[in-house]
Amino acid sequence: MTIEADVLLPPRATADGTLRRVQERALLLFAERGYHGVPMRELAAATGVRASSLYAHVASKEELLLQLIALGHEEHRDAMRQAVLDADGSPAEQLAAATRAHVRFHASYPLLATVANNELRSLGPEAQAAVLAVRSDAEGLLRDVIDRGIRVGHFDCPDTWLAMAAIGAIGIRVASWYRSSSPYPVELVCDRYAEFALRIVGSR
Repeated sequence: MTIEADVLLPPRATADGTLRRVQERALLLFAERGYHGVPMRELAAATGVRASSLYAHVASKEELLLQLIALGHEEHRDAMRQAVLDADGSPAEQLAAATRAHVRFHASYPLLATVANNELRSLGPEAQAAVLAVRSDAEGLLRDVIDRGIRVGHFDCPDTWLAMAAIGAIGIRVASWYRSSSPYPVELVCDRYAEFALRIVGSR
């Protein structure tokens, strides 16, 4: 079954021409069949170029995967960071804003989110470490907001890490079901999940 999505890559993806086509086709195939299930020869055929021509645009299949995974993690982290900066100073507003951004990313770019989350272990150790540093930044945003909410008495939360893991997990799952044809507008989904996040931390 072919997987489709309305928007494949965010505006920060600046590649154009053949490289853009290669990235988009790779994203579709990696999301559908997994990184290891897509030979470079098949990717070249799906893109409309010879296999040897691919290497004029990307050094290896792993480099192509890294481009996509890094793009997804950076887009996600930066969206969350900006959301927290734009929110007012209260922990509740910041957590709600970060959760909305987290969910919006997974709803807006479901295939990129799927590949970024599911195929990270397909990268080599050095590439994984670079991506995990970006992921750690995003996790740190949530952790810091939750910790501050606990310190000032706004959250009744016995375990920051588990709360952060729960909020992260429910947002990630949005990529598996949300499409623009959903009866739920994306902003409604973001708002509801923000409410769920506040309940998880026992917001007062």
